[in-house]
Amino acid sequence: MTNHLRFFINGEWVDPVVPATLEVIDPSTEEAYTKISVGSKPDVDRAVAAAKAAFPSFSQTSKAERLDLLKRILQAYNDRYEEIAQAASQEMGAPITWAREAQAWAGRAHMEATIKAFEDYDFTEKRGTTMVVKEPIGVCALITPWNWPLNQIVCKVAPAIAAGCTVVLKPSEIAPISGIVFAEAVAAAGTPKGVFNLVNGTGPDVGQVMAGHPDVDMVSFTGSTRAGIIVAKTAADTVKRVAQELGGKSANIILPDADFAVAVQKGVEGCFGNSGQSCDAPTRMLVPAGRHDEALAIAKKAAEGFKVGDPRAEDTQLGPVVSQLQFDKVQRLIDSGIEEGATLVTGGPGRPEHLNRGYYVRPTVFGHVRPGMSIEREEIFGPVLSVISYEDEDDAVRIANDTVYGLAAYVQSQDIGHARKVAARLRAGQVSINYPDWDVFAPFGGYKQSGNGREYADWAIHDFLEIKGIVGYGE
Repeated sequence: MTNHLRFFINGEWVDPVVPATLEVIDPSTEEAYTKISVGSKPDVDRAVAAAKAAFPSFSQTSKAERLDLLKRILQAYNDRYEEIAQAASQEMGAPITWAREAQAWAGRAHMEATIKAFEDYDFTEKRGTTMVVKEPIGVCALITPWNWPLNQIVCKVAPAIAAGCTVVLKPSEIAPISGIVFAEAVAAAGTPKGVFNLVNGTGPDVGQVMAGHPDVDMVSFTGSTRAGIIVAKTAADTVKRVAQELGGKSANIILPDADFAVAVQKGVEGCFGNSGQSCDAPTRMLVPAGRHDEALAIAKKAAEGFKVGDPRAEDTQLGPVVSQLQFDKVQRLIDSGIEEGATLVTGGPGRPEHLNRGYYVRPTVFGHVRPGMSIEREEIFGPVLSVISYEDEDDAVRIANDTVYGLAAYVQSQDIGHARKVAARLRAGQVSINYPDWDVFAPFGGYKQSGNGREYADWAIHDFLEIKGIVGYGE
């Protein structure tokens, strides 16, 4: 029997206080394939009370005890790895190969990175006769999104446990099943009662209640900037810490000396990965004005090479976007690109011709996009690339930084020294040079309206800690 209609609170799978359900839609078929229970304030109160009761003892456990717990959770995660991948594929439409190699992999990789960082983490530092101590902040509300469900769940749960915190997790109600499987793995690992709790539900009915709860000491939220603002305002009344990883509109500067065939091809792949549903996707490709048409020809060929279709097929590269709401948003922005005068290079409105159902978007490239157009300003969250001309390097940096966001940026050049200088001028929390592999030990988080705080490895552990100075501690 599944636990889709239950919450995990105080070490047990329990029914909601007030029964209510929500259908989970398979975005490749537009049909419901299961239901989850959705919570309300009484469920949040139960979960927070369990976390609060568990905190005094768990916060005093040794580093060795918490390290052993994380290793057991990792083993339990690996035991359920294929089931986690299948859940992510069905709930969000990720192609099954991508679900295994990126979605499920990300959860495992972050658990391994947290364990490695935790092994080397020092919770005390002597400064003269003062002892500086890092202590767990307390009960943490963790609110995670649908686009990288395992990535964001593990990025929050693992460092919080390493720090000695207790948690209440609300996964996205759009893609909740992988979170339930994760909770089952946490339970199988023998996690002490109340340390980890899960309540499914909507943002207003569960997430916002968690954010404003007086017994929650910290909120860690990943999602849209719009929702992040609501969370921050709600949390402000109780002056709790708020860590946020929000939206992005990342620029990809291709410098004149880059290998254009490689740089543009990989730029398209980076933009379209996860069906374009990544907050750090390089959605604005900046190219020298004199090579704009060359870049468009390469981008067109690259985009038209993607196989869009059934997520269950091993060779599918692009599945659907996650929901009708998301599909409609992407379509609106594609229409706006055409209406505002950008050149539609390939793709465009509607589904690919061979598909008659599912939230599938045609891989789309726009050229001659001007700063200020809707497709240049707004986070689209679909496989839509905007190619923008720049006159010189200063112009490229100005365009890249001219956004309310600042999560990620990208620089392509065959001169690494030159690329580093450009990277230093970009106002973003993470800058990638020449498409490096994903680094789960690098700090991840944003400037400006892309949020605050940092995730991944030791950077994340630090965010779940308070700093205490014991003055007069002695030699």
